[in-house]
Amino acid sequence: MLIKRISFAIMALVIMTSAGCGFKLQGNYAIPESLAHLSLSSPDEYSELTRFVRDRLELNNVKIVPANGNVAVLQIINDTLERSTLSLYPSGNVAEYELIYHVNYAVVQANKQPQSFMVEIRRDYLDDPRTALAKSREMEMLVKEMRMQAADKIIQQLATIETD
Repeated sequence: MLIKRISFAIMALVIMTSAGCGFKLQGNYAIPESLAHLSLSSPDEYSELTRFVRDRLELNNVKIVPANGNVAVLQIINDTLERSTLSLYPSGNVAEYELIYHVNYAVVQANKQPQSFMVEIRRDYLDDPRTALAKSREMEMLVKEMRMQAADKIIQQLATIETD
């Protein structure tokens, strides 16, 4: 009996501690009911980012429908990847880059002003000219990960949109 009470007290303490610090499970967001049916617009319907956003919407029970005047539209306006130099080798070759991935998008709802948003993801990337092939593959994987994270952030921001 004492063991049950102690285990219950420990479990209650863990739950209260995790709830008190703002912990919540990732990947499951409460998308407003007015955005439960959404049209997705993108300059490139087959881009990797558009596919990731579409997948995330479906995972969050948002039905993607053709555009009409009654349905909100998620417009991916553009996405860009910038690269800036962070450090150099003594020889003058670039040793480290910072990759910056920007996504501009808007949510357009009937009879409301469009709401514009921007997502920015930053990553450091070490470059080694002696392993160019491996580094180019690593950069591809890094950019893919950045696009996935941008899609997650878009869904997070959709969950915070005021739809009154």
